[in-house]
Formats: sequence, C-alpha cells, structure tokens
Amino acid sequence: MSSIAKNRLAFIDTETTGLDVERHEIIQIGGVVVEPKTNPDGSVAYDIVEEFEIKVKPEHIETAEKVALRVNGYDEAEWVFAFTLKEAMTSFAEKTKDAIMVGHNLAFDFAFLMRAFSVTGVENKMHYHKLDTISIAFAKSKKREDIDKFSLYYLCQIFGIENKRAHTALADARATFELYKKLIAL
Repeated sequence: MSSIAKNRLAFIDTETTGLDVERHEIIQIGGVVVEPKTNPDGSVAYDIVEEFEIKVKPEHIETAEKVALRVNGYDEAEWVFAFTLKEAMTSFAEKTKDAIMVGHNLAFDFAFLMRAFSVTGVENKMHYHKLDTISIAFAKSKKREDIDKFSLYYLCQIFGIENKRAHTALADARATFELYKKLIAL
C-alpha cells in the first residue's frame, strides 16, 4: 500500500433529514475526490479526480425534521429519480475507494455514513484515516486572531470562499476542499 501522503482525499458532505443518526436519514451525499501532487518547488497541488452529488430517496420522510428539510432544500419532486440508500452507498463506496475522508464536522457525516453502510451491508472502502477541517482550523487558529468560530459558514467568510449553495452536499464539499487548502497554507 502507498504512503498515506499519497492517498487521494475525498472531501465529503452529507445532507440529512435531521440530526439523530438513529432516526434520520441521508438525503444527499456530495464529494470532491482529489489527488495530491508535489510540485517541483515542494508545494502541494490537488488534481480533482471527480466531483459527485448523489440524491438519496428517504424511506421514512415522516420522521424528518421540517427545519432540516427546509435548510437542505428538500423537494419531493426533485428526488423522484433519487437512488435507494443501497444504490447510493454502493456508488459512494466505489468513488471513495482508498481515499482519506475529509469533512467539516466530520463526526456528523461519518456517523451517518457508517450507519448507512451498516444497514445496507455495503462495504466501506475508504482509508481508515480521516481529517476534520474544524480540528485543523482550531489548530491553526493560533496563527490568526480572527478565527474564533469554526462553522463552515464563518470560516468561508474569513477566508473569502464563496459558497452560494450552502447546505447542499456538493457545494459544501467544494467549500470544505477550498477551506482545507487555505488552512494547510497557513
């Protein structure tokens, strides 16, 4: 197996029908899969391998939190051709195979994804290492006095990252990727 520094990174975000991993469901998974490469000057660049957004048809919309659906922009008409959870997780597992998952508030997304892998029986093929941009921002906050909050929205403002479609999975995954690059450069 290759060195961890050479692994692809998968910037992942999920949108869900609420905050309770036991009761609520994933309705959208977004990702930006990148391959790090070292430039001749020693700096790191990232080639985007793939971007994806997978809509997942909820099985128990009756348990959804109305606020969550409003924030996520859920519209039943737009989910007519959504994937089943098993189809979504099968596709997700292939797209993220051997990649290190990177997320903003990673514990939330990872909990929902692990639950989805468990209930569908689909194998999680991601690398076991994970990175959380909140943790990175906290560690780097000593270098910048203006970093005193750690929401994706706030950090995007601080670093001048545009996220016009916040709370959609692919837009938030893209914003997390941009934030990661800014944080690593600090």
